[in-house]
Amino acid sequence: MPASSGLTNRHRLNRSGDRQLNRAMHTITLIRMRLDPATNPYVARRISEGKTSRDAQLRLQRAISGQLFKILEGIEPNEGGQPHNLPQRLDSI
Repeated sequence: MPASSGLTNRHRLNRSGDRQLNRAMHTITLIRMRLDPATNPYVARRISEGKTSRDAQLRLQRAISGQLFKILEGIEPNEGGQPHNLPQRLDSI
């Protein structure tokens, strides 16, 4: 949805959907921005490109959701409907 004002041209994402999932993704993003040494250069690069901290956070959220989706794509349910090949550690996220 358009959210432009004055000389600023923006596009706002639809924030509806799974609110618990959105909150979890927000928390994951904040913790990674604060504590993950591999994430700090990514955020610094985005900010140096002229993006705001919020824009960098949204881009990081999108990258994390892509990583999570790839992990979940590889999980197959067993006969009881429960996943049987979950990764033991999620260090790659």
